[in-house]
Amino acid sequence: MSQLTLFYMPTCPYCRKVTHYMEQHHIELPLKNTLENTQNRLELQKIGGKTQVPCLVIDGRALYESDDIIEWLKKNLATSTN
Repeated sequence: MSQLTLFYMPTCPYCRKVTHYMEQHHIELPLKNTLENTQNRLELQKIGGKTQVPCLVIDGRALYESDDIIEWLKKNLATSTN
């Protein structure tokens, strides 16, 4: 299984889109809030070169854009809700 962390800001609508999808599909990941924690923001910048959120870090590599993150989650983690 991949090492995963989601960097996010609770006030960001794109982050809420991703976390809502995670809630709907019972996906739990480590979350790092970049708004409330400067260290998280600095860590994200070191990993991906920018502080853009949402960012899903997969085995040390940054994946940006809410739609791309959701698509990755669908392919790799989501369980069927039939």
